[in-house]
Amino acid sequence: MYNIGICDDGENTCYHIENILLQCATEKKIQIDTFVWYTGEGLKEYLERGNQLDILFLDIELFQMSGIEVGKFIRNQLDDMGMQIVYISGKASYAQQLFKTQPLDFLVKPVTKDRISDVLETASKVLRRKNEKFEFRQGKDYYYVPMGDIVYFVSEGRKVKIITTKETFEFYGRLKETAGRLSEDFVTIHKSYIVNKEYIFRYSYEAVELVNGIVLTISPANRKLVREKILRGD
Repeated sequence: MYNIGICDDGENTCYHIENILLQCATEKKIQIDTFVWYTGEGLKEYLERGNQLDILFLDIELFQMSGIEVGKFIRNQLDDMGMQIVYISGKASYAQQLFKTQPLDFLVKPVTKDRISDVLETASKVLRRKNEKFEFRQGKDYYYVPMGDIVYFVSEGRKVKIITTKETFEFYGRLKETAGRLSEDFVTIHKSYIVNKEYIFRYSYEAVELVNGIVLTISPANRKLVREKILRGD
């Protein structure tokens, strides 16, 4: 079951998107619940009460609180990196402003059924991968951390540290062995670092900057593979 939000100041647009989503969900045999808001403020209040959405179709040009401001609130204040945000707009000129909020996609109005169907398929795949668990042991205890919460791994001597969106863990192990247990969202950029591509904000030939501001070096031996994997979107 996926909770899907639609926030647009146009009632007809919300109805149009909701209707298409229900059709696509039926065709793909996906269970969904839909929620609709006509203002960014209303959506913000809903999320502040602790409610969660898996996918959000978010209009950029809202009357007061813009979609970009809502996206920043979700990522920065709620610290929610798991929600799949799909921006919608009548203009195609917002790419640079949206990048920091890590959207899943950007749709230009009028939104078609084919585009929404593609987005729903992609979001379902991403959410399934995010819900996969990484298992590790600390002493006598075993832990299971959702891979979607992991920002990166770092090797420090005989230990591997796991930096998640909320806390840090560590266990005895080798980074190379760890890499073989991860989903395709992860890429080894250095003998000391494995990063989750979903949290990369900026990429250059020599380094990646993550959404939390951390900059990690890409080793010369890994640059070609990292470039191919990031740009190809594997």
